[in-house]
Amino acid sequence: MPTEELTIGSEEYLNWLAVERGRSRHTITSYRRDLLAYELALSDSGRQPTEARPEDVEQFLAQGLADQRSPASLAHALSVVRGLHRFLVDEGLARTDPSADIEGARIPSRLPKALTEDEVTALLDAVSGHGPAARRDRALLEVLYGTGARISEAVGLDLADLSNDEGLVRLYGKGAKERLVPLGRCATAALEAWAAPEGRPQFEPAQWRRRGDAEAVFLNTRGGRLSRQGAFGIVRKHAITAGLGDRASPHVLRHSCATHMLARGADIRVVQELLGHVSIATTQLYTKVSPEHLRVAYESAHPRAGDGDI
Repeated sequence: MPTEELTIGSEEYLNWLAVERGRSRHTITSYRRDLLAYELALSDSGRQPTEARPEDVEQFLAQGLADQRSPASLAHALSVVRGLHRFLVDEGLARTDPSADIEGARIPSRLPKALTEDEVTALLDAVSGHGPAARRDRALLEVLYGTGARISEAVGLDLADLSNDEGLVRLYGKGAKERLVPLGRCATAALEAWAAPEGRPQFEPAQWRRRGDAEAVFLNTRGGRLSRQGAFGIVRKHAITAGLGDRASPHVLRHSCATHMLARGADIRVVQELLGHVSIATTQLYTKVSPEHLRVAYESAHPRAGDGDI
């Protein structure tokens, strides 16, 4: 597809913006530039906007981040793409809007820096004592690092989502998409300690204030479901104790989980499934591969990389 030409649907969208919405020539030029870039990205997969899938939109944004476009620029591009797809659906030119579940606030301004394995160990060891708060904090940190869960997924866990016999946990990601993730030995042990009489039951109130709190895995000291802000504060508190300052957050633990797995030889498709990413391009942004890991993987996999016969 020539880079200076748009599909008919995109041209009709721009015409609608100019005639019906009164957008200025400068705005139309800016929109056209983003649509050209989007359609060029789609053409690599042999698709047009009417055929686009959610992973195509994520791939477009991921490529923009890789090209070091600013967060403001990417947010504008996503707004343009969303407008196009809403227009195509409204006009009956497309059946679905692939951009509907893409969150603009999720576009990172830079890649988070993963903690080292020793730093994660220091963070986990910073939780001292065996009281209910310590048991909860230790379980939360182990779950965040052990599963790579988003903070919203962790605090949204219900008791029914745990399947300790199988060593799995059910997480609900963006768009309420469900996935089963292994817990791991350390996270399982920490959750069992939190569920013991000396742990979670100590925070259970005589009467639950809100529906759903009784089913929550993680509770605050008042007997309510632990909030995102509360979970963030727990991570930050123990990070300071561990000497990590403000370098640790729930998202950094998620990124560290993926990075450490990849460095130890996990297939990137497995990491993609673990994190619940629609597009593998997103996973590649969250799992920064070291040159040494690339070299080892290449030499072990490419038939002409080693000294042996082919």
